[in-house]
Amino acid sequence: MPIDPVCKMMVSEDTDLKYDHEGKTYYFCNPSCLDKFKVEPRKFLEPVLEPVLPKDPVALSGKTAKLSIPISGMTCASCASTVEKALNTVPGVTSAAVNFAADKATVEFDPQAVDIEKMRTAVESVGYGIREEVEEESVREMVEARRRLVWIWAITIPAIALMIPEMVSGFMIPGYHYVMVALAALALAFPGYRTYRSAVKSIAHAAANMDVLIFMGTLAAFATGVARLFGLPIASYAGVSAMIMAFHLTGRYIEASAKGRASQAIKKLLELGAKSALVEVGGEEREIPIEELSVGDLMIVKPGQKIPTDGEVIRGESAVDESMATGESIPVKKRPGDSVIGATVNQKGLLKVRATKIGRDTFLAQVVKMVEECQGTKVPIQAFADKVTSYFAPSVIVVAVLTVILWILLPGFFMDVITWARSFIPWVDPTLGTVSLAIFAAVAVLVIACPCALGLATPTALMVGTGMAAQRGILFRSGEAIQTMREVKTIVFDKTGTITKGKPEVTDIVAVSGKTEQDVLSVAGSLELGSEHPLSTAVVEKAKSMNVALGEPKSFETVTGKGVRGEVNGQSVFVGNRELMRQFDIDFSMLEKNLVDMEEEAKTTMVIVSGQGAIGAIGVADTLKDDSIFAIAALERMGLDTVMLTGDNKRTGEAIARKVGVKRVLANVLPDDKTNEIRRLQEEVGMVAMVGDGINDAPALTQANVGIAIGTGTDIAIESSDITLVRGDLSSVVTAIKLSHATFTKIKQNLFWAFFYNLIAIPVAVFGLLHPVIAEIAMALSSINVVTNSLRLRRTRL
Repeated sequence: MPIDPVCKMMVSEDTDLKYDHEGKTYYFCNPSCLDKFKVEPRKFLEPVLEPVLPKDPVALSGKTAKLSIPISGMTCASCASTVEKALNTVPGVTSAAVNFAADKATVEFDPQAVDIEKMRTAVESVGYGIREEVEEESVREMVEARRRLVWIWAITIPAIALMIPEMVSGFMIPGYHYVMVALAALALAFPGYRTYRSAVKSIAHAAANMDVLIFMGTLAAFATGVARLFGLPIASYAGVSAMIMAFHLTGRYIEASAKGRASQAIKKLLELGAKSALVEVGGEEREIPIEELSVGDLMIVKPGQKIPTDGEVIRGESAVDESMATGESIPVKKRPGDSVIGATVNQKGLLKVRATKIGRDTFLAQVVKMVEECQGTKVPIQAFADKVTSYFAPSVIVVAVLTVILWILLPGFFMDVITWARSFIPWVDPTLGTVSLAIFAAVAVLVIACPCALGLATPTALMVGTGMAAQRGILFRSGEAIQTMREVKTIVFDKTGTITKGKPEVTDIVAVSGKTEQDVLSVAGSLELGSEHPLSTAVVEKAKSMNVALGEPKSFETVTGKGVRGEVNGQSVFVGNRELMRQFDIDFSMLEKNLVDMEEEAKTTMVIVSGQGAIGAIGVADTLKDDSIFAIAALERMGLDTVMLTGDNKRTGEAIARKVGVKRVLANVLPDDKTNEIRRLQEEVGMVAMVGDGINDAPALTQANVGIAIGTGTDIAIESSDITLVRGDLSSVVTAIKLSHATFTKIKQNLFWAFFYNLIAIPVAVFGLLHPVIAEIAMALSSINVVTNSLRLRRTRL
């Protein structure tokens, strides 16, 4: 957005921007800035988006904003290509991708440089528009398409009834040619008006789309009827022009319905949200619309009701059905202090929940956003199809013109083909004459060619696949991950919180001569009070459970990947692994055998040092997730190599690996070295996927070819990943991989049939062997086939 010198601008430390300009306030920021700017989400979004799309958010990523814009007027993949090129020429637009199946453009742009209104101008400059009310306009278009369908067939059926006797026996009613031209004119001028208008607009903007091909084909066929009325000795295809338009509009209606089914996932997700909330205000219960809910409101959720928004349980206990978020049908127990997800269902007890997130910040909103963003991206394999599509319609027009020229220049050759085919193709008639047959063939070429199938091949499969994934608690961030996942042969798992539950417990306490277990726990627990690491928490909880007195740590310091150090009761204290002891030249040889014994049982060990020497050791075990063994085995059966990444020593890591079935262990890996290990694996084996959950996994998830974040982990890990598993179990990794393979397979199938159809159909039409009406039916069926093939993805066994 251009800012003139008199604008007032505030830039926060997070590069969030606030502009005051000509009496309006504009915000460009992440949802977290709302509290800082003290504005409600809707009010924050409306001013900046009013010129483009009042009800859609701007999502920021670094310095780039991303906006999803519903496009109107697109009828085929060529239209999408035209809109995409127009948006990409707007100054300040980083990238634009148009999804023909969803009728949306996903635009990434610099909010400080681009004038959003120019996006609208760019779209309109090539003959298309931006929808203001997406749902309402979609419904209106469907109703209008149905109405055109009824009218076109009301006109075309009488034309067919008159054509059949003429084709079979040569019988024609008086004034037959006048009647056929009149009926065809009605069909093309009224039900076919929008197709013709779209074609004329495309031609005016020097572009060619599917409507241009139908326009030229039907107009050429109709012109033969008019020419016949003026006495020219050529066959009349006026009735055929009406039939072509009828089947064209029928195909469009069926295609639109099928596209709607493919995009149902997001609609269903949006419908899951609660419409109102019961809140407690001053001791009284009051029902308010969900839009009026604020962070901090106390919500009352009765059994059987949806939880209105994300929050924290303040009072009450119950079981909550979270299947809409995780795909897991077993209810989850909730008690005070537990977090709950908006739109999940409270099953048993009464819950009082404090709202912690509302609007665009909620889990459900983020899921919808991720699914929409993924559907707005492109799979790399689509690049070739896009290239073909951009040249498709102009090339078909050229082929149609060449067809007429070749028929006139080489009539003998083509007549030989027609004569040969006459015995088994009923509509082939060599007696029509060269000019009539040339027009017949050219019309068939124009209406048989189908860029729509190419344009629908990838996005429809992507829409169905990502929708299925979202319903199972699996969120793909980009379409590229679906293709890349197919090429991955090695999967790396972080240990803690990924393969294990991430809630370790103290299992062994060893004290040296003269010390007790309580002495060891007192020293270790006191120092560990300064850390929030899961191992530290386990030690502190064990000390408290044994009623061991703990002191306050001083000069606390974390030694990354090795342990902690500090002072307790005036004594210098160290708690950590062998590397920490060696770093500070501390003798722990008297504990070596105990450490080895514990490590061979897959336990993480810590040496405890107080004063001048080691006083004991502690063994901590982290329980494997219930499905880890099953998931690892399933991945191995799929031909994937599994690797475990851990900061534990090699002996402990290999013991855990044996339990879970992982074939390879990378041990003693410090958090900062995880990225380097992933890079080394990529150099060794090629494409690598990583599964992790912690904040220190984020760089490694980014480095991996496919990063898979456990949804129960940290937000930064989720933001750094290509795939997020909401449920947090490893079985979801197996499901995600199966689903990505199945989705990519459908994409390949769709592209194959779309290309194969056009490669076979166009040459057949050139030789005059294809009736234009049958060509139009085949064209419509090719698009419908691509969409229905994508819908068959729902039957995949996962």
